[in-house]
Amino acid sequence: MHVIKHAFVRCCLSTADIYNVLREAYCNIIFHESDNYFNIDEPCLAMHLYGNSQAIPKYVFESGAGDDIDALLETIKKTNGLSHTSEDCGAPGYRPVLYVEHRNLNSENELKRYFGARAVLGDQKQRQRQFHRNTWMTTPKDTWPRFSRPGISMSLLESKDGLQFFVFEHSRDYQQVQFKFFDAVESMDPNNIVVLLQLNPYHVDSLLQLSDVCRIQEDQETARDLIERALYSFECAFHPVFSLTSGTSRLDYRRPENRAFYLAVYKHMMFLEKRGCPRTALEYCKLILSLDPDNDPLCMLLLIDFLCLRCREYASLIRLYEEWKVHRNLSQLPNFAFSVALACYHLSQQEETTSDESQRMKVKSDIMLQEALIMFPGVLMPLLDLCTVQPDAAVSSHAFFGPKSQLEGLYVGRCHSLWKEAGVMLWMEGNVREVLKRVDSQDPLVDDCQNKRKQRYQSAPRSIHRHVLLSEIKEATSTLPLEVTTQPVMSYDPLPPLDSIMSYTRPERQNARASNESTLSLLFRSLLPNFNLQRPEDDLEVARAGRELNQEVNRLMVAMRDMLANIQFQEPQREDNPDRDEEEWD
Repeated sequence: MHVIKHAFVRCCLSTADIYNVLREAYCNIIFHESDNYFNIDEPCLAMHLYGNSQAIPKYVFESGAGDDIDALLETIKKTNGLSHTSEDCGAPGYRPVLYVEHRNLNSENELKRYFGARAVLGDQKQRQRQFHRNTWMTTPKDTWPRFSRPGISMSLLESKDGLQFFVFEHSRDYQQVQFKFFDAVESMDPNNIVVLLQLNPYHVDSLLQLSDVCRIQEDQETARDLIERALYSFECAFHPVFSLTSGTSRLDYRRPENRAFYLAVYKHMMFLEKRGCPRTALEYCKLILSLDPDNDPLCMLLLIDFLCLRCREYASLIRLYEEWKVHRNLSQLPNFAFSVALACYHLSQQEETTSDESQRMKVKSDIMLQEALIMFPGVLMPLLDLCTVQPDAAVSSHAFFGPKSQLEGLYVGRCHSLWKEAGVMLWMEGNVREVLKRVDSQDPLVDDCQNKRKQRYQSAPRSIHRHVLLSEIKEATSTLPLEVTTQPVMSYDPLPPLDSIMSYTRPERQNARASNESTLSLLFRSLLPNFNLQRPEDDLEVARAGRELNQEVNRLMVAMRDMLANIQFQEPQREDNPDRDEEEWD
C-alpha cells in the first residue's frame, strides 16, 4: 500500500467525503505527519477511525490491509483496542439513538453476512466501471447511462444550535426539464416520461414516477434500479458539509426539491426490506427520521418498530421508546405499544439473557402487552384473523375488542407476520385472558383508556395520511377520509404540505393554447361542449374538469388493481368424447 509521506493542507471536508476519499485512495486524506503518527485534523473523523485520539500510528497504514477499506478500518480499531461497541465511544448508551453507520447503508454487507462474500460479489471486482465516484447509498452499475450533472446542487442555508439546514436547488436548465415532466404527467402517458428520461437520464422526478409505473407492472428489478439511479444523482450533489451519519443535517420537507430526496430514500428503503435486508432498511429509516425528527414528515415512527423487530434489534427499539416516549407520546401509538412489548418478550427468551433479567423482561412484556390491549382493543381480532388463529368463544363474543382505527389497521396490516410464532401466540393468549378479567372487574385503567380514545384519534394529520398512501396497506388505506381519496395523488409528490415553500413556479403557457390544442384540451372539449380555450373565465371550469378526470382515473386504477388481484382462472370443463374432432380446437 502506498504510504503517506507528505504533509497536506488542513482538511475542511466532512466525514462522509473523507471516507469517500479513503475508499478511493488513502493518500488523499489531509494529515499532518510526525515521526510515528499521522495526526488527523478533523476530530469527527478521528472519533470514527480511532476512538477519541486524533493520532493514528503509521504502522497501521503499513500493516498490509490491502485495498479493502473495511479491513483498514478494522485494523485501525484493533490497534487502538477500541471497537464500535466499546465503552468509550461506541456503547449503545453513548451513541445517539438515531446513529447511522455508513457500513449499514450498503445492502451488500448484510447479504454477505447471510450468504458469504463470494456469493454476493462474484466477479464484481474484475468488472471495470465507467463511474469513478464511490457513494454510500448506491453502487453505480455498468448498465446506467453515463453520468453528467443533471442540474441539482445542495446549499447550506444556515447553521443553528449545532444543526445544519440544507436545501437542494435546481438550475435553470433543470427547471425547464421539470416543466416538461409536469407536461408528461398531465398527458397520462408513461411513454412521455420514458422519452424525457432518454434525454435526461438522471432527472429525479421522472425516475420516481417511472419506478412506480414499473412496480405496478410487477417489474420490480427495473423499479428498484430507477430509484437507485435517483439516489446516485442526489448523492453526487451533496454539499461537502452534509453528513448522512452525524444526525445534525436537516432538510425541510416543505421545499419540493427536498421532498424528492425523502421519497427516493423511502422507496429505496422499502425495496431493501422486501429484498430481505431489514437491517439496511432500518438504517435508511433512521436516516429519514434524522433529517427532520421534530416534524417527521413521512411518519417514520410508524415504521421503525417493524424494521427493528424484523432485524431483531430489540434493545434499540426499547431504547428509542424509553428516550422518546415522553416528548413524542410514543405510548399513544399502537405500533409502539405492541411492538415494544413484543421486543421485551423476545429479549426474555434469548439464551444469553440471565435468569433474573429474563424474568424482569417477561414481567415487563406482560404488563406492556396488557396495557396495549386495553388501550387499543381494535388490534386483537384483525391480528388473529391475519395470523389464521381462531379465538375461543370468550374472546370472540366479548364486546370489548371492537372495530379497529386507522393506526390500528396500519399496524395489523404491516406487523401481523411478526406475531405468528407459536410461542408468541401462547404469550398473547395468556395476556388476553388477563385483560378480559380486568375488563370484567372494571379496572380503572379500562375507563381511563376509553376516555382517551374518545378525546384523541379523531382526525389524523396530513403526514399520517401521506404515510398510509405510501405504505399501500389496504387495512389502512380503506380508512382514509374522503378529502384524501377524492383528490389526485401524484406518486412523485403525494399529499404535499399545505405550507410548501416554492423556490420557482411553473409558467403559464398562453401561446400554446391559441396555436396548438393538446390531447387533454380536446378531451375537455368533447366532455364540455361549451369549452373555449380563448375565454379566460373558463379556467376554473378547466381546472374542475381536470380534477374530476384525475379522480375518475384514480378510481379506475384502484378498481383495476382489485379486479386483477381477485381474478381466478378456471380450467374449462372438457368432456371425454372419443368421437370429438381434435382439429376443432386448432
